[in-house]
Amino acid sequence: MPNQRWVRLSTEKATSTLHILGTELCLDICGAAPSAATTFDIWATLGLNFSVDRNTEESNLSFYAPRWELDKTVKVTVTMDAPSIEADEEKIRISYYKENSKIPVAKAILHITCVEISLDADINRSGMVTRRGKQKSQWTWGPDGRGAVLLVNCDRDTPGAEKEDNKDTELKSDLDRKDMSCMILTAHGPNEVFQNHQLILHISEVEDDKVGVFYSQGEMEKKHYKHVLGSGKLSYKVERDLDQVESVFYVEGLKFPDIDFSGLLAFHASLLESTNKEIPQAPIFTDTLVFRVAPWVMTPNTLQPISVYVCSVDGNDDFVAEVRKLASKARCKFIICPPEENRMDRWIQDEMEFGYTQAPHKTFPVVFDSPRNRGLKDFPFKKVLGPDFGYVQRDLPPEISPSSLDSFGNLEVSPPVKVRGKEYPLGRILIGTYFPGNFNRNMSKIVQDFLHAQVVQSPIELHSDWLLVGHVDEFLSFVPAPDQKGFRLLLASPSACFKLLKEKEEQGHGAAKMFEGIEFPEGKAHSITEIIADRSLRNWNEYCQKCIDWNRNILKRELDLTEKDIIDIPQLFSPDSQKSSAVAYFPDMVNMVVLGKYLGIPKPFGPIIDGQCCLEKEVRHLLEPLGLSCIFIDDYSTYHLLRGDVHCGTNVRRKPFSFKWWNMSP
Repeated sequence: MPNQRWVRLSTEKATSTLHILGTELCLDICGAAPSAATTFDIWATLGLNFSVDRNTEESNLSFYAPRWELDKTVKVTVTMDAPSIEADEEKIRISYYKENSKIPVAKAILHITCVEISLDADINRSGMVTRRGKQKSQWTWGPDGRGAVLLVNCDRDTPGAEKEDNKDTELKSDLDRKDMSCMILTAHGPNEVFQNHQLILHISEVEDDKVGVFYSQGEMEKKHYKHVLGSGKLSYKVERDLDQVESVFYVEGLKFPDIDFSGLLAFHASLLESTNKEIPQAPIFTDTLVFRVAPWVMTPNTLQPISVYVCSVDGNDDFVAEVRKLASKARCKFIICPPEENRMDRWIQDEMEFGYTQAPHKTFPVVFDSPRNRGLKDFPFKKVLGPDFGYVQRDLPPEISPSSLDSFGNLEVSPPVKVRGKEYPLGRILIGTYFPGNFNRNMSKIVQDFLHAQVVQSPIELHSDWLLVGHVDEFLSFVPAPDQKGFRLLLASPSACFKLLKEKEEQGHGAAKMFEGIEFPEGKAHSITEIIADRSLRNWNEYCQKCIDWNRNILKRELDLTEKDIIDIPQLFSPDSQKSSAVAYFPDMVNMVVLGKYLGIPKPFGPIIDGQCCLEKEVRHLLEPLGLSCIFIDDYSTYHLLRGDVHCGTNVRRKPFSFKWWNMSP
């Protein structure tokens, strides 16, 4: 139903009003009628359309109508089909009659000027502004949904700039402009109207710190952009030149959705009637346009890798060389963070998580900087942030210290899944939290709130506090699979490891030892028989298996997995020095880096049987039928002994999903 505006009439003098194209004028027929009048008729010029509606009877008329009885149920509406060329060029006359009289007792004459006021953006999500779109004040999800999308302008397009582009109120380059969404205000009608009325673009106070708007002024090479809304500016009187029909604005998001921000932003274009300087302006019409700020989206292991990051620190040259070879096989860009930038912090997975943000007209990667703030704390901001590469961070309050669970080895995302009929086309975020009775460490609420607020990758909480480091990447990973499911969940499995070792002992290989050929400062290289006979070790691993099984059940339920979707990777854990939490007994093989079909797996240094590591052989047996290539990397002294492995020491940026987030139904 079109917007309607009530218009009062006068029989004392001719009056004028504005009609906004696409709306209806409702005439106050009864309010102006003389007390003796019982009927009325209508005459109008050619440019007007009007209808008379009384109860259930309705007539659509052009120029002349028979008389109608005056009744409070009578409704007269007027529309026009195009903006006026001149002010007051159309006219409608209401003539009032006494009963049985042919001569009107009074006449009300209304001059009408039609103007077009429309605030438009890409509500069809095609990459182009949708002109005169309908239902633009609403935002709906799904492939048939409508509503404009806004990017957080969190990259840094200007070399040498000290902060992200969303932290200033300037638009200096085409690169910066292309990160923004175009918004066009159409104001079409006689110049006289806009000289005597004010056109205001405005937002609410709660949106002031979430959006920035720039007004495009000038022509071609002389074009410049004026900051008009946001950062303390709630309204802007639109500066319109004579005969100017369109005003072009560029809109940037300043904040991602969060616990206190749904992501929806409303812009209003209001036409105000000027009466005189002593009386406030009266509103005539408001057009409202709603944007949704695009979320930050994580990328799972099943997406194609683009670049691999690793830190160069003392003693890890061989590790860096092996990861370089792996990246080369996968045809990925290889990026080294040098010592002067990592300050001897090798855990690059823990420092940051790569994702992206996307609108119909633009997609760019965004790095999420964790609050752990150790040696690598400046690397994401100083070296990753740049042109078309965004940055976001959630800082903890000064009184709160980050825990190990705030590191982003504790942040993963599943491939796309369908769970009890509900689609998760972008997968689901996985975070590790505590189980009552453990250390009660947790990922900070401020980080969890941010992840939940993105909406499109509904987070799942797992139990990871049983581990000393406490990260989900210590007991799970995902690898691609060439079937309809598209992936397999890998889970560390003490049960599978003891089963394998028992089989080898029964085959006569009980004397084969772990850790052959490496220095082992924590004790001697135990044989298969000694490991199996170690009751304390078995007890610890039974406990670890129960913790993993708890998570297994959660993952099966929340990702709708069956047992055939899960592969158990042999792995043992041992107690930490305080005997209060678990660490990997040998390099943790699920803590791998996945680059397409190439898997960089921590070399486990398992018992050598018939010239092969039996653990490596078993993992190949489990994964190679999926078309995967298992490449074992020695990280024992440089990562494993420091309580991390290959995944902890690497990071991967991946291609975005082909699926567009706005086409889903959260």
